[in-house]
Amino acid sequence: MKDTFSQVLKQKRAEMNISQEMLAKRLFVAKSTVARWENGSRMPDAAMIVRIADCLDIDVALLINAIAQSDNVPNVLLVDDEKIILNGGIPILKEVLPGAHIEGFTKPSSAIEYAKNQKVDLAFLDIEMGMTSGLDVCRELLDCNPKMNVIYLTAYTDYALDAWSTGASGFMLKPLTAEGVREQLDKLRYPFISGGIAG
Repeated sequence: MKDTFSQVLKQKRAEMNISQEMLAKRLFVAKSTVARWENGSRMPDAAMIVRIADCLDIDVALLINAIAQSDNVPNVLLVDDEKIILNGGIPILKEVLPGAHIEGFTKPSSAIEYAKNQKVDLAFLDIEMGMTSGLDVCRELLDCNPKMNVIYLTAYTDYALDAWSTGASGFMLKPLTAEGVREQLDKLRYPFISGGIAG
């Protein structure tokens, strides 16, 4: 498997002994932007790719190929207002989807913002998150990407009928389990290549 953009960027920056902050200053961007490029949660636009290549003395084609490789890495979200669910659920998702980029959010608004800037392939979504309804969050996520798979994760079976009317792909009862995730992956509305699903 070829290196992704984030791997190439980190490696070249380390080779040149440049910190994230130093690179950010040279590119006139925030340090957090470089951090997001390196964790794979964001990708630079075409003009920025040219500037990065010039700054790090890399062939532009190498970066473009690395970004193409990054596009093959599916983005998976886990959205739940309880941190304990994220702490327990993210390792399970990483176990089942070792080739995926996994992000966890306790704030639905942050998950929606992420989905506006990144193509998300699969979202596991709590239905009850304080004053926010996961059903509404699902609709907003699908507005960002109509081909996103959304699987509801809840402790309440009462929501099952309402959940199906939102365009979701599946419904799971808490707690999140590796076996349950594998079952849901077999039923996705929009299957994707995961870079390897652990059996």
